[in-house]
Amino acid sequence: MKIVFMGTSDFAIPSMAKIIDSQHEIVGVVTQPDRPKGRGKKVMSSPIKDLALEHNLDIFQPARIRDEDSIDTLRNWESDIIVVVSYGQIIPSEILDSPRLGCINVHGSLLPHYRGAAPIQRAIMAGESVSGVTTMFMNEGIDTGDIILQMPVDMDENMDHGELESILAQVGADLLIDTIAVLASGSCPRRKQDNRRSSYAAILTRKDEEIDWNDSAIKIRNRVRALSPQPGAFTSFKGNKLKLFNCRLLSEEGNGVAGEVTAITKDGFSVQTGQGILEITEVQKEGKKRISCSDFLKGFELSPKDVLS
Repeated sequence: MKIVFMGTSDFAIPSMAKIIDSQHEIVGVVTQPDRPKGRGKKVMSSPIKDLALEHNLDIFQPARIRDEDSIDTLRNWESDIIVVVSYGQIIPSEILDSPRLGCINVHGSLLPHYRGAAPIQRAIMAGESVSGVTTMFMNEGIDTGDIILQMPVDMDENMDHGELESILAQVGADLLIDTIAVLASGSCPRRKQDNRRSSYAAILTRKDEEIDWNDSAIKIRNRVRALSPQPGAFTSFKGNKLKLFNCRLLSEEGNGVAGEVTAITKDGFSVQTGQGILEITEVQKEGKKRISCSDFLKGFELSPKDVLS
C-alpha cells in the first residue's frame, strides 16, 4: 500500500513508526512548518519531521494545506491511503477524496465522545475512568466521519495527560495497522457516529490552566492531571505564579477557606478547596525548573493559613 502520512505531534510518532516497519510504503510525509519554541524561541522542527528525516522520506510542510499547491502535491503522490494523526490543520475535501481507499484518522477518544482538539485532556478533566482510540474515515466535519475500529483503555485515577497520551499513542498505532489491513482486504467495517451521544473537546485556553480553589478537590486534581506535563495548571501566592504538576486527594470532605494552606507535610503542603483537601507534591515557580514540593519549600516561605489565589 502506498501511504501519505500527515502528522505533527509526539502522539503521531508510534503510528508513523509502525507503518515504516510494515510492508507498506510511505510515499510522502506532511507536517506543520518549523516554528520557534521555548523561552529562547529557537526554530524547531516537528517530531514527525525528525522521524521522516531519519528515514529519508519525502517531506512537505505547507503553511496552508488548503492552497492549490498543497492539494496538487498530495494528489501527485497518488496514494492508496492518506493517514492523519494529530496533524493540526483542517483538511479540504479535495485532499480527503484523492486517495484510492480514502483518508483515515487516528483519534484519541472513543468517538463520538470528545470530538475536537483536546480529547485526552478533556476526558481527564471530566474524571472519566475509560478512554480509548478510534480509527475513522475522514470527512469535512470535526471528527464526525464513519468509525472503522475502536479500542477502549482503562484510566487510572492518578494517570496524567502525558502518561495516558503515551498509552493511547501506542494503542492507536496498533489499531492503525489493523485498520490498514482491513481496508486492503476490501472488507472494512464502517459505522456512522451517533450524533446524539457526541461531546466536544475544545482546544485548551489559558483560562483552563487557572486553578479555582472554590472547585472541589477532585475537580482540581483532575485539572492538574489533565495539564501535566504541559502546560501545567497554575495558581499564585504573593505575586508568584506557581504551576502544579502533581497532587493527591487527602479528603473529599470539608469546605473551609478555599485556597488556604492547611498544613506543611513531609512531601509538600495541603490546601483546602471548595470541598475537600489536596496535598500538592510537585510544583514549578515561574522561570524555574519543575521540582518536588519538599525541595521547593526549602527555599520558599509558605505557612499554614497562607491563602493561594
